[in-house]
Amino acid sequence: MTVGRGYGNRGLAPQTLPEASGSPPGNVRTPPRLTIIIPVYNEEANIPPLIAQVFDVVRGLNTSFELLAIDDGSRDGSFAALEREQRDRPELKLIRFRRNFGQTAAIMAGIDYAQGEVIVSLDADLQNDPSDIPRLLAKLDEGYDVVSGWRVDRKDSRLKRILTSRVASRMISRAYGVRLNDFGCTLKAYRTEVLRGFRLYGEMHRFIPVYASWMGARVTEIPVQHHPRTRGASKYGLERVAKVALDMIVLKFLERHFVKPIYVFGGIGLASIALSFITFGMAVWRWFADGISGSGAWLPLFSALFFLGGTICILMGLLAEMLVRTYFESQQRPAYSVRESRGIET
Repeated sequence: MTVGRGYGNRGLAPQTLPEASGSPPGNVRTPPRLTIIIPVYNEEANIPPLIAQVFDVVRGLNTSFELLAIDDGSRDGSFAALEREQRDRPELKLIRFRRNFGQTAAIMAGIDYAQGEVIVSLDADLQNDPSDIPRLLAKLDEGYDVVSGWRVDRKDSRLKRILTSRVASRMISRAYGVRLNDFGCTLKAYRTEVLRGFRLYGEMHRFIPVYASWMGARVTEIPVQHHPRTRGASKYGLERVAKVALDMIVLKFLERHFVKPIYVFGGIGLASIALSFITFGMAVWRWFADGISGSGAWLPLFSALFFLGGTICILMGLLAEMLVRTYFESQQRPAYSVRESRGIET
Protein backbone atom coordinates (compact mmCIF):
# COMPACT_ATOMS: atom_id res chain seq x y z
CA MET A 1 0.00 0.00 0.00
CA THR A 2 1.39 3.37 -1.00
CA VAL A 3 1.15 6.04 1.66
CA GLY A 4 0.04 9.44 0.46
CA ARG A 5 2.25 12.49 0.62
CA GLY A 6 1.58 16.12 1.35
CA TYR A 7 -0.51 16.22 4.50
CA GLY A 8 0.48 19.83 4.99
CA ASN A 9 -0.95 22.78 3.09
CA ARG A 10 -1.03 20.89 -0.23
CA GLY A 11 -3.69 18.41 0.94
CA LEU A 12 -4.39 14.93 -0.40
CA ALA A 13 -6.57 13.76 -3.23
CA PRO A 14 -8.77 10.86 -2.08
CA GLN A 15 -8.32 7.44 -3.65
CA THR A 16 -11.37 5.55 -4.92
CA LEU A 17 -11.63 1.84 -4.27
CA PRO A 18 -12.48 -0.43 -7.21
CA GLU A 19 -16.18 -1.10 -7.55
CA ALA A 20 -17.37 -4.45 -6.28
CA SER A 21 -18.83 -6.74 -8.89
CA GLY A 22 -22.52 -6.04 -9.41
CA SER A 23 -22.62 -3.04 -7.05
CA PRO A 24 -23.93 0.33 -8.27
CA PRO A 25 -21.44 3.21 -8.65
CA GLY A 26 -23.10 5.11 -5.83
CA ASN A 27 -22.02 2.45 -3.32
CA VAL A 28 -18.30 2.93 -3.92
CA ARG A 29 -16.64 3.72 -0.61
CA THR A 30 -13.56 5.87 -0.33
CA PRO A 31 -11.45 5.05 2.73
CA PRO A 32 -10.07 8.00 4.69
CA ARG A 33 -6.45 8.89 4.23
CA LEU A 34 -5.92 9.72 7.92
CA THR A 35 -7.08 8.01 11.12
CA ILE A 36 -6.91 9.70 14.52
CA ILE A 37 -6.96 7.29 17.49
CA ILE A 38 -7.94 8.53 20.95
CA PRO A 39 -8.10 6.10 23.91
CA VAL A 40 -10.63 7.35 26.45
CA TYR A 41 -10.97 6.37 30.09
CA ASN A 42 -13.02 8.49 32.51
CA GLU A 43 -12.47 11.76 30.61
CA GLU A 44 -16.07 13.00 30.41
CA ALA A 45 -15.22 16.66 31.05
CA ASN A 46 -12.45 16.66 28.43
CA ILE A 47 -14.46 15.11 25.58
CA PRO A 48 -16.23 18.22 24.16
CA PRO A 49 -13.18 20.51 23.97
CA LEU A 50 -10.95 17.65 22.78
CA ILE A 51 -13.20 16.64 19.89
CA ALA A 52 -13.70 20.28 18.89
CA GLN A 53 -9.96 20.96 18.84
CA VAL A 54 -9.14 17.80 16.88
CA PHE A 55 -11.79 18.51 14.24
CA ASP A 56 -10.69 22.14 13.87
CA VAL A 57 -7.11 21.05 13.25
CA VAL A 58 -7.74 18.05 11.01
CA ARG A 59 -10.34 19.75 8.82
CA GLY A 60 -7.69 22.34 8.03
CA LEU A 61 -5.51 19.62 6.47
CA ASN A 62 -7.82 19.36 3.45
CA THR A 63 -7.83 15.54 3.46
CA SER A 64 -10.28 12.77 4.26
CA PHE A 65 -10.09 11.49 7.82
CA GLU A 66 -11.79 9.52 10.56
CA LEU A 67 -11.54 9.86 14.32
CA LEU A 68 -11.70 6.64 16.32
CA ALA A 69 -12.50 7.15 19.99
CA ILE A 70 -12.06 3.96 22.03
CA ASP A 71 -13.88 4.03 25.35
CA ASP A 72 -11.77 1.78 27.56
CA GLY A 73 -14.54 0.78 29.96
CA SER A 74 -15.11 4.26 31.39
CA ARG A 75 -17.21 4.44 34.56
CA ASP A 76 -18.30 8.04 34.12
CA GLY A 77 -20.27 9.61 31.27
CA SER A 78 -17.44 9.53 28.73
CA PHE A 79 -19.25 7.33 26.22
CA ALA A 80 -22.44 9.37 26.46
CA ALA A 81 -20.39 12.51 25.83
CA LEU A 82 -18.83 10.84 22.78
CA GLU A 83 -22.28 9.90 21.49
CA ARG A 84 -23.40 13.52 21.75
CA GLU A 85 -20.34 14.67 19.81
CA GLN A 86 -20.95 12.03 17.15
CA ARG A 87 -24.41 13.32 16.22
CA ASP A 88 -23.08 16.13 14.02
CA ARG A 89 -19.75 14.55 13.09
CA PRO A 90 -19.98 11.50 10.82
CA GLU A 91 -16.18 11.22 10.83
CA LEU A 92 -16.29 10.39 14.54
CA LYS A 93 -16.52 6.63 15.13
CA LEU A 94 -16.88 5.01 18.54
CA ILE A 95 -15.73 1.75 20.06
CA ARG A 96 -16.72 0.74 23.57
CA PHE A 97 -14.97 -1.99 25.56
CA ARG A 98 -16.87 -4.28 27.90
CA ARG A 99 -14.49 -3.35 30.71
CA ASN A 100 -11.22 -1.53 31.28
CA PHE A 101 -8.51 -3.35 29.31
CA GLY A 102 -5.85 -0.63 29.47
CA GLN A 103 -4.40 1.96 27.13
CA THR A 104 -2.40 -0.56 25.12
CA ALA A 105 -5.52 -2.59 24.27
CA ALA A 106 -7.36 0.61 23.31
CA ILE A 107 -4.59 1.66 20.94
CA MET A 108 -4.46 -1.88 19.53
CA ALA A 109 -8.22 -1.70 18.85
CA GLY A 110 -7.72 1.61 17.09
CA ILE A 111 -5.02 0.12 14.88
CA ASP A 112 -7.21 -2.89 14.09
CA TYR A 113 -10.19 -0.77 13.06
CA ALA A 114 -8.27 2.05 11.36
CA GLN A 115 -8.89 2.52 7.65
CA GLY A 116 -6.50 5.38 7.04
CA GLU A 117 -3.08 5.10 5.43
CA VAL A 118 -1.62 7.12 8.27
CA ILE A 119 -2.52 6.79 11.96
CA VAL A 120 -2.08 9.47 14.63
CA SER A 121 -2.65 8.67 18.31
CA LEU A 122 -3.07 11.11 21.18
CA ASP A 123 -4.35 11.15 24.75
CA ALA A 124 -7.84 12.29 25.73
CA ASP A 125 -6.74 14.39 28.71
CA LEU A 126 -5.97 17.54 26.63
CA GLN A 127 -2.32 17.43 27.66
CA ASN A 128 -1.34 16.55 24.08
CA ASP A 129 -2.01 19.46 21.72
CA PRO A 130 -3.91 18.57 18.51
CA SER A 131 -2.27 21.53 16.79
CA ASP A 132 0.94 19.43 16.66
CA ILE A 133 -0.69 16.88 14.33
CA PRO A 134 0.19 18.77 11.09
CA ARG A 135 3.84 18.91 12.19
CA LEU A 136 3.91 15.16 12.79
CA LEU A 137 2.42 14.54 9.36
CA ALA A 138 4.85 16.94 7.72
CA LYS A 139 7.71 14.95 9.26
CA LEU A 140 6.23 11.76 7.81
CA ASP A 141 6.35 13.46 4.41
CA GLU A 142 10.12 13.64 4.76
CA GLY A 143 10.26 9.85 4.41
CA TYR A 144 9.87 8.64 7.98
CA ASP A 145 7.53 5.82 8.97
CA VAL A 146 7.09 6.67 12.66
CA VAL A 147 7.20 10.16 14.17
CA SER A 148 7.05 10.31 17.96
CA GLY A 149 6.26 13.36 20.04
CA TRP A 150 8.83 14.57 22.56
CA ARG A 151 7.37 16.46 25.53
CA VAL A 152 10.36 18.72 26.08
CA ASP A 153 8.59 20.97 28.57
CA ARG A 154 6.39 18.43 30.27
CA LYS A 155 3.71 19.71 32.64
CA ASP A 156 3.53 16.84 35.13
CA SER A 157 4.80 15.83 38.54
CA ARG A 158 8.57 16.03 38.39
CA LEU A 159 9.24 12.90 40.48
CA LYS A 160 6.20 10.74 39.86
CA ARG A 161 5.91 11.22 36.12
CA ILE A 162 8.82 13.10 34.54
CA LEU A 163 11.80 11.43 36.24
CA THR A 164 10.45 7.91 35.91
CA SER A 165 9.53 8.50 32.26
CA ARG A 166 13.01 9.78 31.43
CA VAL A 167 14.69 6.85 33.16
CA ALA A 168 12.43 4.39 31.35
CA SER A 169 13.05 6.07 27.97
CA ARG A 170 16.81 5.93 28.42
CA MET A 171 16.66 2.27 29.41
CA ILE A 172 14.56 1.43 26.34
CA SER A 173 16.85 3.43 24.04
CA ARG A 174 19.95 1.66 25.27
CA ALA A 175 18.35 -1.78 25.33
CA TYR A 176 16.92 -1.69 21.81
CA GLY A 177 18.96 0.92 19.96
CA VAL A 178 15.98 3.14 19.07
CA ARG A 179 17.08 6.62 20.10
CA LEU A 180 14.05 8.48 21.41
CA ASN A 181 13.85 10.82 24.37
CA ASP A 182 10.20 10.19 25.20
CA PHE A 183 8.78 6.72 24.52
CA GLY A 184 5.83 7.42 26.80
CA CYS A 185 4.31 10.22 24.71
CA THR A 186 1.07 8.96 23.15
CA LEU A 187 1.14 11.67 20.46
CA LYS A 188 2.68 9.78 17.54
CA ALA A 189 2.15 9.39 13.79
CA TYR A 190 2.60 6.10 11.95
CA ARG A 191 2.30 4.79 8.45
CA THR A 192 -0.35 2.11 8.84
CA GLU A 193 1.60 -0.40 6.77
CA VAL A 194 4.33 -0.66 9.40
CA LEU A 195 1.79 -1.46 12.15
CA ARG A 196 0.00 -4.33 10.46
CA GLY A 197 0.63 -7.66 12.18
CA PHE A 198 1.56 -6.17 15.58
CA ARG A 199 -0.14 -7.55 18.68
CA LEU A 200 0.27 -5.38 21.76
CA TYR A 201 -0.29 -6.42 25.38
CA GLY A 202 0.38 -5.08 28.87
CA GLU A 203 2.02 -1.64 28.59
CA MET A 204 3.54 -2.41 25.21
CA HIS A 205 2.11 0.61 23.35
CA ARG A 206 5.16 2.64 24.31
CA PHE A 207 7.31 0.07 22.47
CA ILE A 208 5.59 0.55 19.09
CA PRO A 209 8.61 2.47 17.71
CA VAL A 210 10.78 -0.50 18.69
CA TYR A 211 8.48 -2.95 16.91
CA ALA A 212 8.42 -0.72 13.84
CA SER A 213 12.20 -0.42 13.87
CA TRP A 214 12.49 -4.21 13.83
CA MET A 215 10.42 -4.14 10.63
CA GLY A 216 12.86 -1.71 9.03
CA ALA A 217 10.83 1.45 9.65
CA ARG A 218 12.50 4.85 9.88
CA VAL A 219 11.78 6.31 13.31
CA THR A 220 12.29 9.87 14.52
CA GLU A 221 10.82 12.34 17.00
CA ILE A 222 9.98 16.03 17.16
CA PRO A 223 9.32 18.35 20.11
CA VAL A 224 5.62 18.80 20.86
CA GLN A 225 3.61 20.93 23.24
CA HIS A 226 2.41 19.61 26.56
CA HIS A 227 -0.24 21.17 28.76
CA PRO A 228 -1.05 20.66 32.44
CA ARG A 229 -4.12 18.59 33.21
CA THR A 230 -7.04 20.86 34.11
CA ARG A 231 -9.85 18.31 34.31
CA GLY A 232 -10.02 14.79 35.68
CA ALA A 233 -7.25 12.82 37.36
CA SER A 234 -4.20 10.97 36.12
CA LYS A 235 -4.62 7.21 35.78
CA TYR A 236 -0.97 6.31 36.30
CA GLY A 237 1.27 5.91 39.33
CA LEU A 238 4.73 4.69 40.23
CA GLU A 239 3.61 1.07 39.85
CA ARG A 240 3.76 1.64 36.10
CA VAL A 241 7.58 1.65 36.31
CA ALA A 242 7.59 -1.99 37.41
CA LYS A 243 5.19 -2.90 34.61
CA VAL A 244 7.41 -1.22 32.03
CA ALA A 245 10.50 -2.98 33.41
CA LEU A 246 8.80 -6.37 33.13
CA ASP A 247 7.58 -5.56 29.62
CA MET A 248 11.17 -4.71 28.68
CA ILE A 249 12.25 -8.20 29.74
CA VAL A 250 9.44 -9.75 27.70
CA LEU A 251 10.29 -7.61 24.67
CA LYS A 252 13.97 -8.48 24.90
CA PHE A 253 13.06 -12.16 24.98
CA LEU A 254 10.75 -11.73 21.99
CA GLU A 255 13.43 -9.85 20.09
CA ARG A 256 16.05 -12.55 20.42
CA HIS A 257 14.34 -15.83 21.18
CA PHE A 258 10.65 -15.71 20.24
CA VAL A 259 11.06 -17.91 17.17
CA LYS A 260 13.41 -20.39 18.94
CA PRO A 261 12.62 -20.38 22.69
CA ILE A 262 14.40 -23.74 23.06
CA TYR A 263 17.68 -21.83 22.84
CA VAL A 264 16.86 -20.08 26.13
CA PHE A 265 15.22 -22.89 28.08
CA GLY A 266 17.47 -25.53 26.57
CA GLY A 267 20.59 -23.51 27.31
CA ILE A 268 19.61 -23.04 30.94
CA GLY A 269 18.65 -26.71 31.17
CA LEU A 270 21.97 -27.95 29.75
CA ALA A 271 23.90 -25.63 32.07
CA SER A 272 21.93 -26.93 35.04
CA ILE A 273 22.54 -30.57 34.05
CA ALA A 274 26.24 -29.85 33.61
CA LEU A 275 26.27 -28.30 37.07
CA SER A 276 24.59 -31.41 38.44
CA PHE A 277 27.42 -33.60 37.08
CA ILE A 278 30.01 -31.26 38.59
CA THR A 279 28.41 -31.35 42.04
CA PHE A 280 28.03 -35.14 41.79
CA GLY A 281 31.72 -35.45 40.90
CA MET A 282 32.63 -33.29 43.88
CA ALA A 283 30.53 -35.53 46.13
CA VAL A 284 32.28 -38.68 44.83
CA TRP A 285 35.70 -37.07 45.21
CA ARG A 286 35.03 -36.01 48.82
CA TRP A 287 33.68 -39.48 49.60
CA PHE A 288 36.82 -41.30 48.43
CA ALA A 289 39.48 -38.65 49.13
CA ASP A 290 38.35 -37.33 52.49
CA GLY A 291 35.97 -40.02 53.63
CA ILE A 292 33.30 -37.40 54.17
CA SER A 293 29.75 -38.64 53.96
CA GLY A 294 27.40 -37.01 56.46
CA SER A 295 28.58 -33.38 56.25
CA GLY A 296 28.88 -33.60 52.46
CA ALA A 297 25.48 -35.08 51.93
CA TRP A 298 24.24 -31.76 50.52
CA LEU A 299 26.31 -32.28 47.35
CA PRO A 300 24.32 -35.29 46.06
CA LEU A 301 21.13 -33.43 46.94
CA PHE A 302 22.18 -30.36 44.94
CA SER A 303 23.27 -32.61 42.10
CA ALA A 304 19.82 -34.18 41.95
CA LEU A 305 18.10 -30.79 42.14
CA PHE A 306 20.24 -29.34 39.32
CA PHE A 307 19.59 -32.38 37.14
CA LEU A 308 15.85 -32.25 37.77
CA GLY A 309 15.72 -28.49 37.15
CA GLY A 310 17.69 -28.83 33.92
CA THR A 311 15.40 -31.56 32.65
CA ILE A 312 12.34 -29.43 33.42
CA CYS A 313 13.85 -26.44 31.60
CA ILE A 314 14.46 -28.52 28.47
CA LEU A 315 10.92 -29.86 28.58
CA MET A 316 9.60 -26.30 28.98
CA GLY A 317 11.64 -25.29 25.95
CA LEU A 318 10.08 -28.07 23.89
CA LEU A 319 6.63 -27.00 25.07
CA ALA A 320 7.39 -23.37 24.16
CA GLU A 321 8.49 -24.52 20.69
CA MET A 322 5.13 -26.20 20.16
CA LEU A 323 3.30 -23.08 21.38
CA VAL A 324 5.26 -20.86 19.00
CA ARG A 325 4.35 -23.09 16.09
CA THR A 326 0.72 -23.03 17.16
CA TYR A 327 0.90 -19.24 17.36
CA PHE A 328 2.19 -18.88 13.84
CA GLU A 329 -0.26 -21.40 12.38
CA SER A 330 -3.45 -20.25 14.06
CA GLN A 331 -5.56 -17.11 14.01
CA GLN A 332 -4.40 -14.52 16.50
CA ARG A 333 -6.76 -13.48 19.27
CA PRO A 334 -7.08 -9.74 20.09
CA ALA A 335 -6.28 -8.44 23.57
CA TYR A 336 -9.67 -6.82 24.01
CA SER A 337 -13.40 -7.53 23.82
CA VAL A 338 -15.66 -4.92 22.20
CA ARG A 339 -19.11 -4.37 23.76
CA GLU A 340 -20.46 -2.26 20.91
CA SER A 341 -19.31 -0.01 18.07
CA ARG A 342 -20.83 3.04 16.42
CA GLY A 343 -20.14 4.04 12.84
CA ILE A 344 -17.71 1.15 12.29
CA GLU A 345 -18.01 -0.72 9.02
CA THR A 346 -17.16 -4.44 9.20
